[in-house]
Amino acid sequence: MIAKTALVTGANGGLGTHVTKALLDAGFAVVGLAPRIQQSDFGHPNFIALPATLNSLDAAEKTVASVIARCGKIDVLAHLVGGFTGGQTVAATDDATWERMFDVNLNSAFHILRAVIPEMRKAGSGRIIAIGSRQAEEPAPTIGAYSASKAALVSLMKTVALENKDAGITANTILPGTMDTPANRKDMTRADVSQWVQPASVASLIVWLAGDAGKDVTGAAIPVYGRGL
Repeated sequence: MIAKTALVTGANGGLGTHVTKALLDAGFAVVGLAPRIQQSDFGHPNFIALPATLNSLDAAEKTVASVIARCGKIDVLAHLVGGFTGGQTVAATDDATWERMFDVNLNSAFHILRAVIPEMRKAGSGRIIAIGSRQAEEPAPTIGAYSASKAALVSLMKTVALENKDAGITANTILPGTMDTPANRKDMTRADVSQWVQPASVASLIVWLAGDAGKDVTGAAIPVYGRGL
C-alpha cells in the first residue's frame, strides 16, 4: 500500500518538527521543506528533506514538481511557514515591516497554493491546512502588520475551500494562541508558559484534518487558544 504523501513547509521549525513527526508516525510519507533542512533532521525512512524557499511562484512550482517526481502525488499540504514582527503602532510601521509580514505569512501561502491546487484537482482529492494565528480574528495593539497578514491568510484559505469543494479538496486554517516553542520562550522569558499551546496539540489536529475523520471539515478557521483562553 502506497503511503499518502504530505508536503510540510517550515518542516523543521518549532511547530514543524512536531507536525513532521506526527505525520510520519501516522503513516504518511513526508516531504519536509525549509531553507536549511537535512535528511538527518528526521531519522525516518519515509522522510524526504527538500531545502527550498517559497519566495516566488517559480520556486513553489519547482518544489511541487520535485515532490511529484519523487512521490507521484501530494495528498496533504501542511503550510506552516510564517513569521512575527511587532512592537510598532500602525502609524509607526514602515513599509519594509509591512511587506515582510505579508511576504512570509501570506505570499508564501499564495505561491504554494497556486502550485499545489492544480495537482490536487487532477487527483480529485487533497487536504490543505495552513497555520494562522489567534490575532487573525483578535488583533492586538502594535502587531498590525502581523494581524493583517494572518487575517488575509484566513480569507484566502476560505476562498480556496469554496473554489475547490467540487474537486474533493478541503482547506482549513488553524488559529493557535501563543505556542510553547523555543523561539517564544526565548522572546518572552517572563510569560506563564503553562497557559501556552503545546505544538503537539496543533500537530495532532493537523493529522486529524489530514485523515479520513477530517474529510467533512472545510473552510474552517479553527481556534486553538490553550488554557489561557
